Amino acid sequence: MQRILNLLRRSSNPQLGPLEQQLLSLLWTRGNATVREILDAGDIKLAYTTVMTTLDRLFKKQLLNRIAEGRAFRYSPRYTQEELEKAAVGETIRQLLGSGATAALPLSYLVEAVSEHDARLLDDLQRLLDQKRRDLRSELRSKEK
Repeated sequence: MQRILNLLRRSSNPQLGPLEQQLLSLLWTRGNATVREILDAGDIKLAYTTVMTTLDRLFKKQLLNRIAEGRAFRYSPRYTQEELEKAAVGETIRQLLGSGATAALPLSYLVEAVSEHDARLLDDLQRLLDQKRRDLRSELRSKEK
């Protein structure tokens, strides 16, 4: 997970473009594919070179793995969708907390947004906070021994 966070921090724009998102989503569904296989599936109606360039960019952003297969490459996601989303959300929250405003302000926005979305999520948030406090106390006790 730390590797993903480092990638997101290094990138000047960790956002993915629409085509990058579409191709990454397609690869999460398929598992792996070549440019030709993606185009032959018929979901994307673009030039071969456009898809190839976009997959190469995702590879250079370290979001895809690739292996040579004849004269082409077979691409596969380096991370699951959940791993990438978790890292992106975590990085966004870290940036908010480190924005210079008091940390309580972004936290109050989070609590407000959660309660507007679904008040029951506040109970989930409380459970997570309680568990984290227990974990931190346990770690402290382990270090003191």
